[in-house]
Amino acid sequence: MSLFPGFLKTRVRTSGATINLVIAGEGPPVLLLHGYPQTHAMWHKVAPSLAQDYTVVCADLRGYGDSSKPKGVPGHANYSKRAMALDMAEVMQTLGFPRFHLVGHDRGARVAHRLARDHSRRVQSLTVLDISPTLKMYQSTNMQFAKAYYHWFFLIQKAPLPERMLAGQVPWYILRRLGRGPSGVKHFDKRAIAEYVRAFKDPRTIHATCEDYRAAATIDLVHDRKDFRKKLQMPVLALWGKHGVVEALFNCLSDWREVASDVRGRALQCGHFIPEEKPKELLAELRRFLGRMA
Repeated sequence: MSLFPGFLKTRVRTSGATINLVIAGEGPPVLLLHGYPQTHAMWHKVAPSLAQDYTVVCADLRGYGDSSKPKGVPGHANYSKRAMALDMAEVMQTLGFPRFHLVGHDRGARVAHRLARDHSRRVQSLTVLDISPTLKMYQSTNMQFAKAYYHWFFLIQKAPLPERMLAGQVPWYILRRLGRGPSGVKHFDKRAIAEYVRAFKDPRTIHATCEDYRAAATIDLVHDRKDFRKKLQMPVLALWGKHGVVEALFNCLSDWREVASDVRGRALQCGHFIPEEKPKELLAELRRFLGRMA
């Protein structure tokens, strides 16, 4: 049984990658971007309902799922959020959507943040799920954060250290990442977990996702510092998990108001993986937020 009944699966060639995606629905276009260590499959509880009123595109980020996985280059530029955001801008243009709503979770939200900066005329609204801006989080690093987000500091180590340590540990590692919240893995569909494991077993995926984090700790910070004083002007919705690290260690609304002019949001009663833990609540928030711009 498909996780996305009625969706068309296709691939779009961009200037730097080939992006795998599913698409369905009619109405204003909405692009959904997934987090780590997942794929577009993480939207399976949200996308079909949202597609009743919107044209929904769920894409695998460069390096993830069934999108292409180029080898990292010195300086990590080809996994910068700028490069990954350009992929998505070109995907939506190819699909016939020069302007669209944008929703991102975790790594996808970091790509979405850069997409909203670099292609602001294309992004009608931005929704970010369970992150504060990357620069803010690195600037605020303390012992609590380093222990909670240990994987940030593990994955940025020079290749091939994390790649070799993760090789052969994929199912265990994926389940550990997904199950770190108070409810474990009970909110996750077994078919989705199997998809995450399948994709992550590819050594190229392990390398590419490490490069994503390496870029976030280097070139992405350069880009973010350069743009810091230029606030986003589109409406921004920030949602985060009440039982997660963002709630415990950051002031999510305040952090986003440092980089955007029009920000609203709240915590939901869940952990980090909002689309799979609280899909109905997320859908209600998205419908309310996107409906304001109808």
